[in-house]
Amino acid sequence: MKNLPVFLILLTLTFPALAQDGITVCHTPAMESFALFASNKNFNTDHRPPQPYVHQSEDGRMITFDTPDGKTATGFYLEPNVDSDEYLFVFHEWWGLNDYIKREAERYFNDLETVHVIALDMYDGKVASTPEEAGKLMQAMNQERGSAIVKGALDFAGINAEIATVGWCFGGGWSLEAGLITSGPDEGAELVGSVMYYGMPVKDINRLELLEGPVLGIFGSQDEWINPDVVDQFKANMAQAGKSLEVEMYDAVHAFANPSNPDYNKEYADEAYRKSLAFLQHTLK
Repeated sequence: MKNLPVFLILLTLTFPALAQDGITVCHTPAMESFALFASNKNFNTDHRPPQPYVHQSEDGRMITFDTPDGKTATGFYLEPNVDSDEYLFVFHEWWGLNDYIKREAERYFNDLETVHVIALDMYDGKVASTPEEAGKLMQAMNQERGSAIVKGALDFAGINAEIATVGWCFGGGWSLEAGLITSGPDEGAELVGSVMYYGMPVKDINRLELLEGPVLGIFGSQDEWINPDVVDQFKANMAQAGKSLEVEMYDAVHAFANPSNPDYNKEYADEAYRKSLAFLQHTLK
């Protein structure tokens, strides 16, 4: 690396998996940085295709809502049978809004009991079944469109809503990003907390200073992508921004708790779910 500029050397040290394929991440928003992983063959190999699964739900239904870019968006919606201004936005993995995510959304709905749950479709109806398809969808994901989907969901929830977010991998990054969008001065709704499973953290401290609610970050110490160095930098950035971050680090690889991962670590996934549920129960009160 002796012929590389200093800033590229630092990047390759921070993102060694990307450096193997000659990919660099330079002054790139968090979600775009994460999308670059799809160009790495090892990242794709680490995400085995989901096994077939069909979710049967008596409570959930697909809804359509307007978005501020003049379009519409969809989501899997579970509505409590009591009056409530509490909402949980669920963000899918890079596969899209598949039945695994609907199952996880319903799991949170049943355990939280009085909270509206919306699993947002960030791919506008597209769902991947192979890593190659998922990579293309993630790389084609437009940041502006994603923000519009989140803002449309906020409008659906209403100005009095209290919002929490949760997501895995691609969705983990969007969980934090949605928290920042919800914390915007014009949104009305209140962010009460965000759970991110090994998503790419936002690095812009000025943006992190806008965050209203606490964050629970769940990571794997063997993660080659969102590695411990990335997590440590996230801790430092959140501390500098004066924001609350709780980190749970498991002796596991990336995607260890992904609901669609055929090789997921059930012990760690169950423990991480209990911690995320407790965090959400505490913040959504």
